[in-house]
Amino acid sequence: MTRLLAALAGLSLLVAGPALAQNAATAPNDYPTTAIADYVFGCMQANGNTAQSLERCSCSFDVVASIVPHERYVEASTFLSMGQVSGEKGTLFKTGVESKNAIGDLRRAQAEAEIRCFE
Repeated sequence: MTRLLAALAGLSLLVAGPALAQNAATAPNDYPTTAIADYVFGCMQANGNTAQSLERCSCSFDVVASIVPHERYVEASTFLSMGQVSGEKGTLFKTGVESKNAIGDLRRAQAEAEIRCFE
């Protein structure tokens, strides 16, 4: 669960720099390099900065990217980031049907990645 939360925390950087992410070179699966690096670095921060961690976190990203399209990933990360806002404004991003669906898609993909890459 710590790995999942850390990876989700790393998503906030995507929200902070969407223009940068849009201008970055894209991988064959349409994820910009900055999104890949952000995910892997966040995962490694939670799991140790080792070669084994790099391998597992890269695997985790590959699994997530194979399940969730980049646009949906950005959508989910935005909902997660905005859901951290306190009060009524944050509640809108936590309780909406679309936010729950997008976040659910991402969490299911990350759960699959944890099974495939960390066990």
